[in-house]
Amino acid sequence: MSKSIKQLSDEDIAQMVQSGKANFFNILVKRYEAKMMRYAKKFLFNHNDIEDLVQEVFIKAYTNIQSFDASRKFSAWLYRIAHNEFINLIKKKGKEPVSFFDIDVLLPHYASKEKADKDVNEKELRKMLDKCLNKINPKYREPIILYYFEDLSYKEIAGILHIPISTVGIRLKRGKKIMRSIYQKLDNRI
Repeated sequence: MSKSIKQLSDEDIAQMVQSGKANFFNILVKRYEAKMMRYAKKFLFNHNDIEDLVQEVFIKAYTNIQSFDASRKFSAWLYRIAHNEFINLIKKKGKEPVSFFDIDVLLPHYASKEKADKDVNEKELRKMLDKCLNKINPKYREPIILYYFEDLSYKEIAGILHIPISTVGIRLKRGKKIMRSIYQKLDNRI
């Protein structure tokens, strides 16, 4: 092997696991465990069994590794498994509604191109996130987490959530608007 393990891409390691080198899956777990924990904690803010759920995500990924297409990004595939597990938990516990009809798909999205506005908005949003994230609907919360905390692109988020790229932008925009409203209400009470 000419590359060191650190230089191997996630997709290369996944292919090694697919070829029978099961011990290499541990490398993927180490690379993604903290990210999956952060994603779970932000998305499932009020659940105590997050560690068990993240472990279940990795078990499902390992069990289904043969279905992974190495021409695609491993991270998107793993986040999709996590998304499914988190949504299943929400449905099972019945604490948060999950909508299957989404008007956002029908509406266009126009992205802002001004960098200064983007930088200011990101700083303001990160400040609001911790105070407001648990108060917004999961359909808006999840794209915000994936974009601002996991640094995934609109395209990657669209693949994980199985929604059009334009819907990702709409949900981010609406989620930020809802969070600003929540934050202003909190700020006025302080």
